[in-house]
Parts: sequence; C-alpha cells; structure tokens
Amino acid sequence: MNDVGPDSDAPQCRLYLITPEQVDPKSFRDILAAALDAGDVACVQLRLKNISDDDILRAAETLCPVAQAREVAFLLNDRPDLARQSGCDGVHVGQDDWSYKKARELVGPGGIVGVTCHDSRHLAMEAAEQGADYVAFGAFYPTTTKAAKGHPTPEILEWWSGLMEVPCVAIGGITAENCAPLVKAGADFLAVMGAVWNHPDGAAAGVKAMNEGMGRKDD
Repeated sequence: MNDVGPDSDAPQCRLYLITPEQVDPKSFRDILAAALDAGDVACVQLRLKNISDDDILRAAETLCPVAQAREVAFLLNDRPDLARQSGCDGVHVGQDDWSYKKARELVGPGGIVGVTCHDSRHLAMEAAEQGADYVAFGAFYPTTTKAAKGHPTPEILEWWSGLMEVPCVAIGGITAENCAPLVKAGADFLAVMGAVWNHPDGAAAGVKAMNEGMGRKDD
C-alpha cells in the first residue's frame, strides 16, 4: 500500500479512496474501474452504511477484484469479520468499532489494519505500538460525510512523520484545492470521498485533479 514505485526519489503522498455509503455494486464497478485507471490510487476503502451483511459481502466480492487487478489495496470499513471472508486486503476500524487486537485476529497477520485516531497523539502511538499498518488523523477540514470527533492541524502530521515509520492518513473535507498543506506536512495518504465521486466531470477527473493537487509525478 505504501509502495510508490522504483523511480521515486522519495515517498510521495498517495490517494486513498473511500466509496460512497450507498452504491449499486454492478453499476459502481465500472465507475470504480474508470477512477482507478485515471491516476495513481493506493487504496480503496469500501464504506457502506445501513445495509445487510449479505449486501456488504456482495459489494465487496464485486468491487474487490476491480481494485486488486490494478494492484490497489481494497479495505473494508468497520467489519474485520467480513473482510477476510470476502477476499479484502484488510480493514479500517474506528475507535468505537472493533479493537485493533480483534481486527488483527480476524484478518490475519498478512492483512492490513488501519486505525482512526482523530486528533489524538496518544491513540496514534498506541495503535502503532500494537502493530497498526497505518493511523488516520482527521477531520482536517469541514466535512458533511460524518460528524468529526477530532479537528487536527497539519502540525500533527509533521510530528508523526518525523517520529514514526508507520504511515499516516489524512482525512476530512480534503480536495485538490486544499490538500497541499497536508502533503507538505508529511501525510503519506490523503483519504477522499466527495472530491472524487462528486467531481463535476466524473470520478476519473476527480482522481486526476487530486493527483495534480498532491503534486504526484507520473510513474
């Protein structure tokens, strides 16, 4: 997930896509494929809300191969119990969801486990010490996606990147226009939803715009 290519002089911040909370897997499959083909994407997180476990599994089984065929990690939000069953590469868990320990037990030693840490240095350190593959800080900017429990500044990214090797993800209201300070501060990944899926010219254009805003070089 943190591989940026053999020609990179230094690690570059990469895009981490979060899906809309409601999608029709069959029709969204082509939209996702077009988005992933439009520019560099490190990871896709399937974040579905208010649907049955069977629908989550069906969506994961439909969309996961689209990402994996392009060597993009595919994670399931909140549900480590379903992640391994559906063939996902891992899971993202919040502080109010499954514990890191339980998530790790369920996805196995080779799976990716990322942890939401809001604006807490303590939570981030704790997650890293336990073995998390990445920590996520946010919300950095106003967002309507979900109620933010933390409002960090870019300084937390500077502190983290200067101290730890565990990658950090920045999340919350991030767009191509406002992402530069987060990249400069040391974010390894920028997690976005609306900036891509709500782009007026379509998701593919959203991915291109984000990569340009992040200063990504063509690999």
